[in-house]
Order: sequence, then structure tokens, then C-alpha cells
Amino acid sequence: MYTKAQILDFQSITKQFIEHPHNIELEQLRKLLKFHEYQYYVAAAPLISDYEYDVLYQQLVNLEAASPHLITIDSPTQRVGNSLNNNFETIPHLVPMLSLENSYNADDLNDFDRKAREGAQLEEITYCVEPKFDGASISLVYENDMLVRACTRGDGVAGEEITQNIKQIRSIPLSIPLSEYGIHQMEIRGEVIMSKKSFEDFNEKLKAKQLSPLANPRNAAAGSLRMKDPKEVAERNLDAFIYHISFYTLQNGAITPELLKTHSGSLELLWNMGFRSLQKEKKIISNIQGVINFCNDFELERDTLPYEIDGLVIKINDFSLQEKLGMTSHHPRWAIAYKFKARQATTILENVEFQVGRTGAVTPVAKLKAVAIGGVTVSSISMHNEEYIREKDLRLGDTVIIERAGDVIPQIVQSIPALRKGTETIIEFPNACPVCDYALEKEETEAVWRCNNPLCSAQIVERMIHFVSKDAMDIKSFGDANIRKFYEMELLKNIPQIYQLDFETIGKLEGFGKKSIDNLKAAIEASKSQPLYRLIYALGIRFVGETTAKTIASHIHHILDLENLTEEQLQSFEDVGVKVAKSIYHYFHETKNIALIKELESLGLNMIQTNTTAVDGNLSGLNFLFTGTLTQLKRSEAEAMVEARGGHILSGVSSKLNYLVVGEDAGSKLEKAKKIASIKIITEGEFVELTK
Repeated sequence: MYTKAQILDFQSITKQFIEHPHNIELEQLRKLLKFHEYQYYVAAAPLISDYEYDVLYQQLVNLEAASPHLITIDSPTQRVGNSLNNNFETIPHLVPMLSLENSYNADDLNDFDRKAREGAQLEEITYCVEPKFDGASISLVYENDMLVRACTRGDGVAGEEITQNIKQIRSIPLSIPLSEYGIHQMEIRGEVIMSKKSFEDFNEKLKAKQLSPLANPRNAAAGSLRMKDPKEVAERNLDAFIYHISFYTLQNGAITPELLKTHSGSLELLWNMGFRSLQKEKKIISNIQGVINFCNDFELERDTLPYEIDGLVIKINDFSLQEKLGMTSHHPRWAIAYKFKARQATTILENVEFQVGRTGAVTPVAKLKAVAIGGVTVSSISMHNEEYIREKDLRLGDTVIIERAGDVIPQIVQSIPALRKGTETIIEFPNACPVCDYALEKEETEAVWRCNNPLCSAQIVERMIHFVSKDAMDIKSFGDANIRKFYEMELLKNIPQIYQLDFETIGKLEGFGKKSIDNLKAAIEASKSQPLYRLIYALGIRFVGETTAKTIASHIHHILDLENLTEEQLQSFEDVGVKVAKSIYHYFHETKNIALIKELESLGLNMIQTNTTAVDGNLSGLNFLFTGTLTQLKRSEAEAMVEARGGHILSGVSSKLNYLVVGEDAGSKLEKAKKIASIKIITEGEFVELTK
């Protein structure tokens, strides 16, 4: 942004001012401070000490205090506001902030390139590759050279207005020379981050105050943007990288700047305007094989960066080609994200706890020496079952390698026997339930040890927690904590007692006022009218998920009709196999389970399938399955859209599946579906279009 001559000039002015602090004009001082902010926060090449900057800054404060009518909105003193942000108004973006399609390997990138070349009708395409930051996305709008608005990504269409907080990030200029390029208005996109060092430094300050440290840099950055006090935002020393110009309007008679014909040119323009754009980080590559090579090489260097990234973004460099290819309702066709492999770290396996679930399954949970991995602190990891422990030869005291699969779910990759000191001990799997001391059993076809004691307190509590959960009977205000509390106080011993609570006694407990009691009563009463499939799912029958529960409900009138069905008849239902049929048959031939259902019926719960009429719609007869994280819809909303149009939801990938709808961070279901030619793999945006 600054020429060598300008830098030398500013250095000279700075020296003169430090020696003679009163011989400087107000506007000259503002320009001087903006220059030093740029050198420190954008160019990362400070030319003065923090103390010298503070001297300059304080003099500006004094001059503006003496002449408040001369304060400008882009003055460095205007970054920190005097008032709190009590509310964050939701405002629309000028252009929607779309998500990116993800890729994980060379095949995905080659497929993206093939589609792009076919759409552009070219033999080769030049790409711009840049880091994919792990932070919080923002949108900035400048008009007549001034920053007029900043907001979060929100839902992609609109975000929360956070202008005052954004002003605390000194790598974001309060004014830019738009008019020099003939531009009137511009909307740009970027990512707010907290560097690794800033994150560590801030956590040290929190620890010194005996406060809980922040979990990871990404959450720290995102949470900072919505803080009520801008001064607290300023203390976090956030940074921002700008990576995209989404919209601009020209002044009357102006022509489009040459730099705005390519993405790399736009990054250069942003850099020239004073932003910390990706001008230095970007890489221009003329073909997809070069992109693949660069991605592989760059991944090896990710830990050397001063900030967290989770991949690279590949964009077609030519804006005219971007416009030609266009976009879906979900993502642009001219860009794709390349996600890095799972992050790994080493730590110590200190202990193992054995937890009992609602079906009696005993799960070993590794207690680790806390370690940061991919920006998240990990101290507990499920070890699934005894076979998992034996296969990986895990021992107490072992040094182990852990990773976050898909950068999300932590798991133990392996132990490192070479680092054993001789003090490590074999992990002994219990023979009896760690809660009720009942002898554990394991079926020949399973790897899981189970406690089959129906009176095991751990199972009773977990079954009740499952029963009231959101996807089951959805009894709001009745979470895990209340279930456990009421059970310990002997106010709640089994599922039927959920509908027979002693509210007079509960009302005497701390935290249970009249409003809380009324809300809980209303939620319990409302649950009695839930559709039959929710009750079937809530009963916690092994292998029966929400989708299977819907299938079962659609084939019966009353829940006790299941008493009269054979395993063969159950297997005739869509998506019900041998294992599921056997489990359902067994459940409905247990006397205690039938007694439970009859007691719930006597308490007023719905046992009838009220809608047995097949829905006729544009998805009639088609089978769908969703995988990954949806960004436009909740999973439950998407599934309801399918069923409302006559379609069906399957629980797994099979030849019966017609459509697999893929969201972000899709996993094994996608890989399975790719091997079955008859399955159509579509994006969330394409699914939405399909339902219209």
C-alpha cells in the first residue's frame, strides 16, 4: 500500500514528532497513526515501539478532546466505542454468503476441474489457491471510502450487525481509497481469526484471573464478535484476512479497474487499499495437477503457520469464467474447499472409566492428559469396546496418538509401544456392571459387553433421559440434570412416573418456581399426544432409530399390534432387516415391556397411528437419506419435507436408496453411495429445488 518513499517520509515525521510532540497538525497525526497501524497489523513490519505508538495515540486523543468538532469517523480514536451493544440487528447481505463444496482428495479435485472445464469449454483452467481459515466469517460494506457496516455471516442471506466490534480489529481500515479506483460502494468478505500466540496470551491472562480458559482460537474469534462491550473485543487482539470482493458499484462515468478482472487481481487491489488480503498467501496455478501437488505440499506446512487453517480454497481466477459457471443455491460452481486430513497429537492414557448406557452396553472411556488438537482441548475419548482396546494394544500409562476424524470426532489411532517405560498396565475389562455389580454378558455376534439387569440404576436413568429427549417424546424443560436429580431424590424411579410427578414436592426445590413448574407440566401433558412413531422410538428398542420407528408405525394401527407379528412379517417392512426384526419381536414378547406400554396407555399416551393414508406428492415412492451437516435446513425439517411429498427416509445406504443428499463434512455414507450406480448424489441446494 505504501511506497518506499512514503515509508521513509513517515519514519522521518515520526522521529520529528517523538522529539517535538506538539509540532504536528491533527490530520497529519491521524495519517501517521493509520500508517503505523498498517505496518503493525497488516504488513507485520512495525517501525516503532508500542510505547512510541501510545505516545502518538495519546496526543491525538488530547487534540481531539480540545477540538471535538474536528473528530472524523475514521479517526483511530473511534475504534473503541463508549457504549455497549445491547442488541445486534439482523441485516441482509448485498449478496448471499454461500457455503463451499468440500473435497478431500485428488479424485474430488479432478472431478471439480472436469465439471469446470466442461462448463467453461476449455482445455485448462487457471486457479487461485489460498488458505481456508478456521475463524468467523464477516461481511464489510464501504461507501464513499468509509466503513459503514459490518456483519456476521448469519444464515448466509442475513447476518448480525457488528460494526462497532469490527472497528476494534486494527487490520481492518476504517476508510479505504475507493474513489481513487472509481468505486462508490463495495461489499467484501473476510475471516476474523485469533492467532495462536494471541490465543495463548489471552488464556494466560484468564488463568491469572482464575477464569476458565477459552476452548480454541476459532470459538474465541467467533464469540468475540458478539460481545456487548467493544473494549473487551479490543483486548482479544483479533486479526482479519480479507479474501473476496462480493459486490461493487462504480461512480458515474467510471470504468471497471483492470485488477477487478481476476480474483488474484482483486486481492492485489484489496492489499493496495490497506487490507490484510491474501495477496501474499495466494498461489496462481495453471492446471489442476499443479493444484493437487500444492495442496499436498501445503498440508505438511500447516503447523508452521501462526494461525489455524483447516484446508485450502481453490477458485477459478478469471471472473468472466466465474460468472459463466454461476452457482447453485448452496455453493458457487467456480470454487471448492480442499479439507486437510484429520489432525493428530500425542498424549498419555491416564485412566479408563466404564460407562453404562440405556441398553446396558458398557463402554470404556479413555481419560487422557488434556491435549490441544486442531484448536480443541481433548481429555476424554470413547474406546468403544474390549476388542478395540485389545486390537490397539492400549495400556494405562501408554503414550497414544489421537486424531480428530474429519476435524470433529476425537479417536485413538494407536499406542506407541516404543515409548513404554515398564510401568504401563493392562486394561482389565470388568466382569460385572460397574454400577450394579450384575454379571456382564456378551452375545457371540457382538463386541459389546452388557449388563442385562433391568433394575440397573444407570440404565433406568439413561432410558428416562432418552424417553424425554427432543427426537423422542420431546418433553421440554426435562433435561438430563432434572432426570438425575429427581431419580436421586426418589421422586422419579421409572418412565411411567414421568407422568405422575409430585409437583408439590418439586415446587419446594431450589430453582423450581411456579413458571418452571407450569412449563414442565405443560410439556409433559403435550407429550401424551405425540405421534406413535415417537413413542416407539422413545421406548429405546435396540437397533430401532427414528427412521425405523416411522416405518413400523406406518404398518400398524395400535402399538400392541406388534405383539402379533412374526419376525418374517417384520422383515417385510421397508428397511427392517433380520437383526432389527429379531429385536422388535423380542421386545414385544417380554411381559414387563407389555406392562409398561399398557401403563403408559392408562396414563393417557397416544398408542394409535392416526395417519395411515399414503401421501401423494412429487417425491412419492422415492427413498432419501441425508449425510453431513445441512446449512439451509435442519435435518428434521428436510426429512419432514420428503415425507410430506410422499417420499421415504432410509436409515442406511443400500440399492433401495434413490437420493443421497450431501451436506458439509459428509462421511462414510457418501463413499458407500459412490459405489452404487443407481444412487443419485445431490447437494442440499439441489434437494431444495427437487422439492419445489
